[in-house]
Amino acid sequence: MFRILGRYIFREILTSSVLGTVIATFVVFLQRVDRLFEVLVSGNPDFKTVALLLAYTVPPVLPLTIPFGVLIGILVGLGRMSSDGEIVAMRAAGVPSRKVIAPVLLFATLGTALAGVAALRWTPYALRQSTDILYNLAAKQSSANIQPRIFDENLNPNTILYVGDVRPGDPAQWRNIFIADVTDPDQRKKGIGGKADGPMITVARAALATSDPVHNRIQLDLKDYSTHEMGKDAIAYDDSAPSKTLALETKPPDEKTFSANSMNTRELIRYRGPDWINAGIELHRRFALPLACIVLALVGIPVGISTRKGGRSAAYVNAIFLAFFGYYLSSVSLIGVAQRRKLPIPVASWLPDVVFGIAGIVFLFRMELPGDRDLLSQFRGWVAEISDRFKRIAGRPQRKRAASSSPGWRLPLLPQIVDMYILSNFLFYLALVLASFVSMTEVFNFFELMGDMLRNSTLLTMFTYLFFLIPQLIYRLLPISVLMAALVTLGVLSKQNEVTAFKACGVSLYRLAAPVLVASMLCGGALFGFDYSYVPAANRRQDALRDQIKGRVTQTYLNPNRKWIMGSDSRIYYYKYFDPTGKVMVDPSVFELDPATFRLKRQILAQRAEWRPALHTWIFENGWSSDFDGVKRLTPRNTFQATTFPELTETPDYFLKEAVQERQMNFLELQKYIADLQQSGLVDTRKLQVQYHLKFANPLFALIMAMIAVPFGFLVGNRGAMTGIGLSIVIAISYLGIQPLFEKIGDVGLLPPAMAAWSPDLLFCLVGSYLLLRMRS
Repeated sequence: MFRILGRYIFREILTSSVLGTVIATFVVFLQRVDRLFEVLVSGNPDFKTVALLLAYTVPPVLPLTIPFGVLIGILVGLGRMSSDGEIVAMRAAGVPSRKVIAPVLLFATLGTALAGVAALRWTPYALRQSTDILYNLAAKQSSANIQPRIFDENLNPNTILYVGDVRPGDPAQWRNIFIADVTDPDQRKKGIGGKADGPMITVARAALATSDPVHNRIQLDLKDYSTHEMGKDAIAYDDSAPSKTLALETKPPDEKTFSANSMNTRELIRYRGPDWINAGIELHRRFALPLACIVLALVGIPVGISTRKGGRSAAYVNAIFLAFFGYYLSSVSLIGVAQRRKLPIPVASWLPDVVFGIAGIVFLFRMELPGDRDLLSQFRGWVAEISDRFKRIAGRPQRKRAASSSPGWRLPLLPQIVDMYILSNFLFYLALVLASFVSMTEVFNFFELMGDMLRNSTLLTMFTYLFFLIPQLIYRLLPISVLMAALVTLGVLSKQNEVTAFKACGVSLYRLAAPVLVASMLCGGALFGFDYSYVPAANRRQDALRDQIKGRVTQTYLNPNRKWIMGSDSRIYYYKYFDPTGKVMVDPSVFELDPATFRLKRQILAQRAEWRPALHTWIFENGWSSDFDGVKRLTPRNTFQATTFPELTETPDYFLKEAVQERQMNFLELQKYIADLQQSGLVDTRKLQVQYHLKFANPLFALIMAMIAVPFGFLVGNRGAMTGIGLSIVIAISYLGIQPLFEKIGDVGLLPPAMAAWSPDLLFCLVGSYLLLRMRS
């Protein structure tokens, strides 16, 4: 009998455990899918390389997701047995509930072994292999890694590159190229009898860029090329040609350095280098995280058995609370303390396991004592009691609604009792799934950036970054959460035969689905408002913090000393220093370009430029200017002591504004940015136009996901909520594969921007409408 019981329990928790692990791993896929498509488009790798990169993202996260999946399986399996009265039946037959411990711990031990293999063997191998692939792709495709509309100073210390538009490929296609050689004039005398006066400028209308990793350079085949340089002796040195080949020197690729998490276990044990703290944390973590399967199982057994209400929903609530807000959060906090050398590494790594293990053993010994209660129901009772106390304090005691003697009436479109019943379940599952996705992503990002944080930042910066990352995660994950919540809600209704009861009362499936569809539409509207008001600012902040954690120079957050900036009317400004208080530029240079041909029209160089508010213009002092007609210099050098150029309308605030990317702007800001770029004529704005239309298309996908989920939810009801969750993952992966594909097609101009952005919505909307119309109501 006990062997039969053990097999029954083992099967009961296996399916839910596997599905919980798949869901957690799927969250990692959501984080890596954008990077994967960037590699696919820019690096142009073969299918095998892309498949390997995708496969290598799985092992590093398994030590985190397997314990969570084991806990989910235990809580769902034992919670279902408890809510269906099977635990009570066992006790009535003389079988103590402690008999479930052995099969559950056996399952947890198998999970520990699998997570241990992933942590000790698979993860280091996967990280080393993916590092090799990305290193080789970066070395071969340095030309495709150039970002458009950004002054790139990473090529070599004395070369500034600006490219208006980049189309990846082999070779990459560039448009509107501006190259400045800012070598010290005392050292740059090539072709000049005396010293140079100002940087040497090279401009071109277009170029084919081919990477040359062997010689650390990019080979450029320039079209409509011209170069300009002025000497201290007032002699100009200009050159032009319809085409020319130029080798652009680049920095050699960084050496392939493997962090502690990519070292194998033997190397970690023998490591005595300067990064010993990170290595020690990684070593203990590889053994402590797999053991979480057992310690979480010890706590999960009594919690699952005592949960008599709520079923699978209670299991997910308990799992999120125990795993993320209990085990993982405490582990993250203690590791941060250890990194600051205020706690021994073994204590910080193993303390959560010890505490949860002791708590689990205590709960197991108390499991058969009289008076064991449903923990979730007890918690809800505490919340209700606290709420009643606050209402009494506020002088608003609960009152029973008196029955009206007059005949009541109600509009058919107003919420009914059935609407509130379905809506409450849908919102509960939506909040639960969204919290699960956000929590898992936050934990994964912490462990991914842990090594960089130790080298370049602090724990406070990391937690601040994770806080500002939450809005972006909510914006990205809410449509998929709507899909999963709708499938689970309607699937549970169907499985419990509530849908049959509603049909018998004359309520159609369309009426049952109405609250889900309305709530999803409101979620889409809320997402649009959220992206308009808060997400861009949070993205700017979290991008700056991530750069700080990574040790990169932040170029997109209020940096008044960016030195190179694109002005209006096709002008480029360069200065040594900008004083925002005195509104003064030191050693400014201005390069005016023709938007149509990208030829140099005027060059201005001065020792100082001061803004005069009364005149609303800049006063340039001690400098010279030179005008061009095509590639010919009309005036070699017009010197001045002090003069103004009325066409230079950029105010000092223009040089202090944030340089932001498309995801750091709302749709109005992005629309204005696109209009400015189109007016200047410098760049192709198709990619930005795709992103602009996605500002409207992405929020609508919450409603489209609900349209697809409604018919599937009623169809999979007989197979339970787990089938609905699995089906939602398949649908979400389909969308995640189609949406970036159309986006990249629009970026390269194969589809109009509006069509590229809206095509996934239209495609899935047609599928959802067809399924809704075919639904037997």
